[in-house]
Amino acid sequence: MIYLAFDLGGTHVKYGVVTSEGEVLTKGRFNSPKDSFQELIHSMGEVHRELAKDYSFVGIALSLPGAPNNETGIIQGDSALPYIHGPNFREAILKETGLYSYAENDAKSAALGEVWKGAARDVNDALFVIIGTGIGGAIVKDKKVHQGPNMLAGEFGYLVLESDFKKKEFKTFSDLGSTGSLIRDVAMRKGFDYENITGEEIFADAEKGDVDCIEAIEKFYESIAVSLFGLMYFYDPEKIIIGGGISSRRDLIDRIEEKMEIIKESFYSGVDEMNPPIVFCEFEGDANLLGAVYNYIQYQENR
Repeated sequence: MIYLAFDLGGTHVKYGVVTSEGEVLTKGRFNSPKDSFQELIHSMGEVHRELAKDYSFVGIALSLPGAPNNETGIIQGDSALPYIHGPNFREAILKETGLYSYAENDAKSAALGEVWKGAARDVNDALFVIIGTGIGGAIVKDKKVHQGPNMLAGEFGYLVLESDFKKKEFKTFSDLGSTGSLIRDVAMRKGFDYENITGEEIFADAEKGDVDCIEAIEKFYESIAVSLFGLMYFYDPEKIIIGGGISSRRDLIDRIEEKMEIIKESFYSGVDEMNPPIVFCEFEGDANLLGAVYNYIQYQENR
């Protein structure tokens, strides 16, 4: 069986043709519409119409920000794509393509993909932290993604890292440790429009000695390390698995672990040290597509 999978992000919509065995036959992407649900659905329909010339699809598997409810067709919560929250995505996709769809949160999709075929296939309990425009996450217990009563378990982006109660100002993991936050930080330091700079440019400029970029990147790594240290003790996982576009930087884990070692030095006096391995998602950008399909397969099996 063959599925058409979409992974919606704040910047791009990725798509792929995926088999029930987890093989990605072809893939591509298009820019995420800025403010139009109908434009999004139409663009997805265009992809389907083009690929349907060569493939016969069982259905459409979706990896989405927020908390998609497959019973109501509504995407709960909020995300970098505000316009997807409210419309009935299942009805819209069925009308556009003639195919049924099932959706899962993007971070949970990445986790499912790695549980199915990747970095979590050899463990029972794991934490997934997805670093992108914001921060997503997932809690895997006994190889199943924990949802919570509101389907929001694992939304680590809401962890508050800095607070000023007098001003009622709070900064979260998403505000300080996402690639979106890194871009905003550098843009603010330099007086740029954040839309005119990319994460790749920031790292490249840092390597050339740009002080603003170097300082922003250090803050970025520190925020991730502080968050992972707390999550590690919160759950005691067998592995912490990192995903998102930033995982293409192969020095990421080394830099995070350097910062975590500094934290540990101040805590581990007479306390047993905890050291779950921190690893990358094996499928990197494809994990969400695979997880979306695995989620669809699970829905089929439970019907």
